[in-house]
Amino acid sequence: MIEAALIFAFGCYGLGLLLNLWRITRGPDVADRILALDTIVINVIALLILYGIWHGTAVYYEASMLVAMVGFVSTVAYCRFVLRGDIIE
Repeated sequence: MIEAALIFAFGCYGLGLLLNLWRITRGPDVADRILALDTIVINVIALLILYGIWHGTAVYYEASMLVAMVGFVSTVAYCRFVLRGDIIE
């Protein structure tokens, strides 16, 4: 039963990734593209957690924490670049 739930969750998050890629290419504004990139990071974190549950290892949880930290920093840096035109002052 857990395998069916995991497969369904993989499909839902995969569809979410595809829709976010569509939003990145067709986004009417830069803010929409930044939000789509941040949502892609969240979906990748969820996929890593699901993959870790599927295989029963804790390594993927640590990898998801690293992806979360890098995703947060990259989102802040990209927003700062859009607002100021420079990341490091």
